[in-house]
Parts: sequence; C-alpha cells; structure tokens
Amino acid sequence: MQVQIAVIDFGGQYSQLIVRRVRELGYFAKLFLPKDLREVGRPAAVILSGGPRSVSEESAPDIDFPYLESLEVPVLGICYGMQLLNLKHGGQVSPCHSREYGPAQLRPCEKNGLFAGLSESSQIWMSHSDTVSHLPEGTAVLGENQEGVPVALRWREGWFGIQFHPEVTHSHEGTQVLQNFLAMAKEPPRFEIQSFRDEMIADLKERIGDREVICGVSGGVDSTVLAVLLKRAGAKVRPIFVDHGLLRKDEGDEVVANFREMGIEIERVNVRERFLDRLAGIDEPEEKRRRIGDLFIDVFWETAQNVQLLAQGTLYPDVIESATSGSDASRIKTHHNRVDRILELQKEGRVIEPLAELFKDEVRALGKSLDIPHRMLYRHPFPGPGLAVRVPGEITEDRLRIVREADAIFIDNLRKHGWYDRVWQAYAALIPVNTVGVKGDERSYEYAISLRAVISEDAMTADWVELPYSLLGETSNAILNSVPGVNRVFYDISTKPPASIELE
Repeated sequence: MQVQIAVIDFGGQYSQLIVRRVRELGYFAKLFLPKDLREVGRPAAVILSGGPRSVSEESAPDIDFPYLESLEVPVLGICYGMQLLNLKHGGQVSPCHSREYGPAQLRPCEKNGLFAGLSESSQIWMSHSDTVSHLPEGTAVLGENQEGVPVALRWREGWFGIQFHPEVTHSHEGTQVLQNFLAMAKEPPRFEIQSFRDEMIADLKERIGDREVICGVSGGVDSTVLAVLLKRAGAKVRPIFVDHGLLRKDEGDEVVANFREMGIEIERVNVRERFLDRLAGIDEPEEKRRRIGDLFIDVFWETAQNVQLLAQGTLYPDVIESATSGSDASRIKTHHNRVDRILELQKEGRVIEPLAELFKDEVRALGKSLDIPHRMLYRHPFPGPGLAVRVPGEITEDRLRIVREADAIFIDNLRKHGWYDRVWQAYAALIPVNTVGVKGDERSYEYAISLRAVISEDAMTADWVELPYSLLGETSNAILNSVPGVNRVFYDISTKPPASIELE
C-alpha cells in the first residue's frame, strides 16, 4: 500500500501507540525513523512523535525539513515533534524549571479545525522537560493550559504542534484531535481488514506459486491465523507443531483438533522426553529458557529439513522493535528464531512474513474475516517456554502435573462463570515451597498454588482482575480437594509494573 499516514519516530514511548490510534480511526499508518523520511513515498499526512531527548542537545534527532515541506501535506508535531517544528520555523525552545508529567487542562482558543468538537476544557496528558519559549512571527496559538501557557500551535496552513499526547487514554479527547487532523489530509488511505486480507492473499499466491511453505504452529493466535491465511491462498503449507511436553492439560490434542476443524493437518512432533531430560536438575530461570529455546529450534529444523519457503508470524511491533531498538529487540523471542539460519533464508528471499504490518488486534480481526472460531482467536496468551515459566525451580513430572491440573480447574471455572473472555490472561503457577496444612487427621507439607488473572491492552502494563469471591472460593476448594500435592491457594493481586505477566 503506497499511500499512508507516516509517523516519524523520535524515540518516544508512545510512538507505536500513535500508529495504533490512527489505524483504529480507520486509516493506514506506519512508523518510520527520521533518517528514512525520503523512503516514505507520498504520504497523505505526517505525524512527528514525541521523544526522550531535548531538541537543544547537539546530537538531538533531526528531520529533513526542506523535504518535509516539499511533500505539501498536513503535518502534526507531538511534544518533541512540536518543539522541533518550532525551531525549524525560527522559534526557540528552552528547558522547563521542572519536568511536566501528568494531567493538565487544554483550553482551546478556537473550536474549529484541529479542536473541532472539543469541550471548553479537556484533560490532556503531558510528558516533557522543554517548552516553547519564543514563537516565530505569524504563529497562531490554538490552545493553552490552565495557566495560560500555549500548548497547541499552528505555524502555517496545515502545520500544527501540540505539547500533549493525544494518543494516550489520559488525554480524554485526544482521539478527536487526531481525527480532526487526519480529516485535513487529501484522500487519506483507509484501512479495512477485508481489503487488506484480499491483497495479502493475492500477493501470497503470486509469491509462493507451487512451492511448499513451512511454518511453526503452537495454537496461539498469530501462528493459527498465519497457517489459515496460507491455506486460503492455496499454498502447500506444512505446519510443524513441536510438542515439548510443557503444554497445558490436553492442549496438544486440542491444537491438532482445532487445526483439523479448519481443514489443516499439522505435523505434531512429540519430543516431551527430550525436553525433560534437557531440563533435569536445572533451576535457574534464564538457563531453563535458554535450554528450551535452543532445543525447540533444533527440533524444528531437524523436522523441517529441506525448506523451500519459511513463513513466520512476525507482527508489526516486532518489526518496529527490530528497527528501532537494535540488538536488544532480537532477544525478545529467542525461542522462535535461530538468527543465522533465518538470515540465510532471508538473503535468498525464502522467508515470508504476511502479518508483519499488523498489530495483535488486527491479526484477530483478520482471523475473524477468515472464519476462524472465536475460541481460537481469543485464547489467552501462553509463553513459548510453556509451563516451565509457571514452575519456578527444577522442572519435574510431578510439578508439571500439579500446575496442569490446577490451571485446568481455574480456566474451566472462568469459562463456566463467563469470565474467560473478560480476562486478558489467567493461569495457575506453582509456589515451590512446602507449607504446613492439615489433610484428614494429619499434618501435610505440600506446595502452594498462585492464581493470577489480569487485564491489559498491550501487555506493557496490566492490572489484576477483581474476580468474585465465590468464583475464587469454588476454584480454591476444587484445587485443594482434587490436586494431590497442594494444600494452599493464593490469588495474586500485583499490577505490572512492578510485577510481570506472561507473554506469548
């Protein structure tokens, strides 16, 4: 898709979120580094993101301003982007006396254009340490904060700057601001998943031809949508399912049955004993992850053998992280990639990533358009290392059994009481400490189980779910009465941060 809304990333923590918000409004947007501005093509509009640096620094990120002007499209600078544009137009920016972070009030000076439809006073979210100290001649102030300080500017027709972040939910009418800006673009590119799907299928048919396509599947959303999309494109797809024995109760059989329901036969490689042998006696968390990841990759490539084409379920956030975060990003999904082998295939043009322009919610929308059942698309995220993440310390058959049984009881109760789809992720984890209890007429020294249920938008933050006491009580009783080796059940009420959650 050639025409797009170009979001220029100056390193701001909300840069991805700007792209998401634009797409939620129905427009196609992509993220670019400032140095790649000339590769954007002919965008319908340009948004300059915020960033952690000061525009006054000697090595501060810059933009090719003459080229930006030559595009002759609407431009919106957010926070750092606003300050940079003010400098480029001949103004000045100075350090604040103290960093401004948190809520403020926007009071529009005019109720049309960028601020059409906004309230007389609207909450906005600030995060900056510099401020505009001198306005270029001809600059219009479009909005002020509660202290009368300019927080929204227009330097010329179609060129705007705002000191606040409209992309975060804390800016209560920020979405309307973005919508007003995008409405100024000439023929802005619409983003509709059905047409996007049709374009992808046509492209895949042309690129794949009669070659076999190998892909790894786990039963998760990304790999499921990937395999079904390839099948819909008429590809000779060979899905490989590495069953490492660290799955939830009956999950391996369910994955096979789910794909069969979609008309896809998957190749299940049962290597449970190999993984348990590799993990025997290991209790250090990162070493466990490394061993699982290395063996997973080895088994996949042993099974794949001669690869004509490899399909990966890479999503847009992964692409962004790889492009903007350097080597750190490559460690995020080490259990999915063997870099040298992938690079070799990429150089030969034999790696395809059909989902690489989509966010997770868009992948689910794509899956729905492919008639994938709801229960497959909204399965709770499950980490690649599987139950090893939920069993601190050494992995043993008995510990895996305890977690599987407790987790199955918890998830079944969430489904039964209508809570499963209201929770982003829920699971049971082992607390590998013997606690004193009483079973029958005797003392018991057995493990404790921790239950966790969270809500989250993007996995960057999460809050615990206030499940009904009746549901928690029923779950606790069922676990204590039917799972040997457990005599205590806790409910985890930690937020992220400072605690964590599991990722796929």
